[in-house]
Amino acid sequence: MKYEIKNKALRRLQIIEGQIRGLEEMVEKEKYCIDIITQTSAVKKALSGVEDLILENHLSTHAIHQIKMGETGKATAEILKVYKLKRK
Repeated sequence: MKYEIKNKALRRLQIIEGQIRGLEEMVEKEKYCIDIITQTSAVKKALSGVEDLILENHLSTHAIHQIKMGETGKATAEILKVYKLKRK
């Protein structure tokens, strides 16, 4: 994994970890439901950002390597798998 992408992903995951702790506290304290839902939406968006970083890394390293090595079928299958997962 590229160093800068790894660091960005780890930093974002630390932020998400804090958001999750905040959500736990909100539920424990029975905060307003809409506020909790708003926070869960923010966590989902943040996780999506981490996915995007990891996908960027995969495409720019592993997928390119697979294509160069003649493994286009494998690269295509992995890209389609991620595409289908993102659509769910």
